[in-house]
Amino acid sequence: MSLITIILNILLLPLAVFLKHGIGTTLLISILLTMLAWLPGVIHAFIVNK
Repeated sequence: MSLITIILNILLLPLAVFLKHGIGTTLLISILLTMLAWLPGVIHAFIVNK
């Protein structure tokens, strides 16, 4: 995982997932988790963007 991906995973979660996976279910889950709480969104972004 590159440094830019790590920074995006922390600051702009849905953007990091979008850049790796495009529009789809993974992006929707990332957006929902980010809206619920920031930490679950970060965890999801790191798991998905391994």
